[in-house]
Amino acid sequence: MDCFYAAVEMRDNPTLRNIPIAIGGSSDRRGVIATCNYPARKFGVRSAMASAYALKLCPNLKLIKGRMSVYQEESQKIRAIFADYTDLIEPLSLDEAYLDVTGTSLFQGSATRIAEEIRYRIANELNLTASAGVAPCKFVAKVASDENKPDGLCVITPDKLDDFVKAMPLKKIPGVGEVTVQKLGHLGLHTCADVRAYPMTEIQKRFGKFGQVIWDRAHGIDERPVQTNRIRKSVGVERTLSEDIHTIEDCDGVIDKLYTTLQERLVAHQQKHNGGRPPNIRTLGVKLKFSDFQLTSAEHRYPSVHRSAFKPLLQEAYQRANGRGIRLVGLQVGLAEKDENKQLELPFEA
Repeated sequence: MDCFYAAVEMRDNPTLRNIPIAIGGSSDRRGVIATCNYPARKFGVRSAMASAYALKLCPNLKLIKGRMSVYQEESQKIRAIFADYTDLIEPLSLDEAYLDVTGTSLFQGSATRIAEEIRYRIANELNLTASAGVAPCKFVAKVASDENKPDGLCVITPDKLDDFVKAMPLKKIPGVGEVTVQKLGHLGLHTCADVRAYPMTEIQKRFGKFGQVIWDRAHGIDERPVQTNRIRKSVGVERTLSEDIHTIEDCDGVIDKLYTTLQERLVAHQQKHNGGRPPNIRTLGVKLKFSDFQLTSAEHRYPSVHRSAFKPLLQEAYQRANGRGIRLVGLQVGLAEKDENKQLELPFEA
């Protein structure tokens, strides 16, 4: 979907259509932008940006509090449209999904015509716009879906796949973040063509298991199937603070409050996604964001979820503050595959 939350707000309130708007928290409460419309993007406003900074870039930006229940309802309508064309649907979020239409006979099996029809129906039935990428594999389809936004379609046929991937900047590969881009850049690697000319063993040596992923993507290889039942890998909770805090004791106090919410979310996950069975716990982690917006985290394996385990994790993460204030504190529980660890009992240890 194109700027999904903002698009819903503009549809429901046409006076917002031609002005810069963003969905996000209040700037005086350390809010963060969830998404913004295209007029706002012209000023450099982006998702995950602090609302206060977004207002500096665009003083006329109108901040709107999100209506999550409305977005969820619209997402369900979109999914219902998808389901008319295939049962193989892998949602990535409320506004994005992979569809495998390999086996369909609709439109003589043309994935391009199916994508066009889906976009047409979303526009006419929901008065929203969507962009689509059509390709033989998942990661290329995802990259292609961004090529002609907003309200666009990009088709990469099998005979065009190799040329498209070769010219692709490495930063466009899903999962390749800023830190990895910098490390690759230091090696003189900027495009997939550069990686192809680099020894595979060196890529693997420098980037571990993810090095194989980079190498495969640079060669247009992505054999992952569309997963109709995605396995949740973590449960977490975090809080952006209205003012920076400056001591480890203050951070620990925030963790006290977050821990209660974490318990609730894990119980909800157990009931909704795990058939009422206790989840398999793999790791526990603490995340901190400093006053300069740099993120750090400390994560280790633990056999169960208990409050005391987060204390040494906090100490490890806080050592990296180096005098900086803390603007965000988060907790995370990594979930194991069903047979990776034994199932652990809830409720939690104190």
